[in-house]
Amino acid sequence: MHTFDRALVLGPGGHVGTAWMAGLAHGLRRHGTDLGEADLIVGTSAGAIVGALLATGQDPGRLVTSARPAAHRLTPDPERMGRVLAVLGDRGLEPGEARRRVGRLALDSVDPEAEAALIAGRAGLIGADTWPERRLLITAVDATTGEPVVWDRDSGVPLVPAVAASSAFPGAAPPVAIDGRRYMDGALRAGPNADLAAGARTLIVVDPSAHLFPREPLDRQSVGVVADTVMTIGPDAASVCAFGSDMGDLAAWEPAYQAGLRQAGDIDTRLRSAWRATVDTD
Repeated sequence: MHTFDRALVLGPGGHVGTAWMAGLAHGLRRHGTDLGEADLIVGTSAGAIVGALLATGQDPGRLVTSARPAAHRLTPDPERMGRVLAVLGDRGLEPGEARRRVGRLALDSVDPEAEAALIAGRAGLIGADTWPERRLLITAVDATTGEPVVWDRDSGVPLVPAVAASSAFPGAAPPVAIDGRRYMDGALRAGPNADLAAGARTLIVVDPSAHLFPREPLDRQSVGVVADTVMTIGPDAASVCAFGSDMGDLAAWEPAYQAGLRQAGDIDTRLRSAWRATVDTD
């Protein structure tokens, strides 16, 4: 049985992925497909930023330039990020233990000034500070226990800190304090976290990092979704070229946005048929 009609899952991807998803969403809206109309939006990391923007009715076109995030630059720590990636790449570690080890690395980088800048930057990107009525799920991971969390408007967690925590990848941003605990990037749970959309009739997964972290093709069984349609959108070859080699590079923001805008035109017909079919059959 379908719990709801249309679900949108937006995955992680740093500054570049944020810009690309915003361009993609804006382009699709111009073609008549509004991803913000989803009955459920699941946002993780970069996807939490764009998901919150869409769910609160903001125009993704407002992120055409990097002017907003540029005012809140954070200084990456390549050495710490390398250690984090080494932990995540250790196939001998149980996932929970890997998250706890990453959490310890994250907690070593607590910086109140950087944390305040992160939250202010996310607020500027989203353009809203209250949870929408539309169903929005934001993922994160407890940096101390390694346990994943999923927040919504009933969780009691403010929207902007939730988005900031979801997009706080250790080495790129400090963990965010919420109710006396610190949280880090939701991608550490399960990439785009498409399983949280179980029960959708139509599922659209937008994964800016698909070229870096190839995943098994999604189908009804793999995500536990009783769906008539499951569609995954990743960057095409031209978009990957526009991204460059660093997904955290603000200099690639505008090229990535424009790549998303262009790619929207290439996929609009295919996506629209899936997106509108659900509505038209009701």
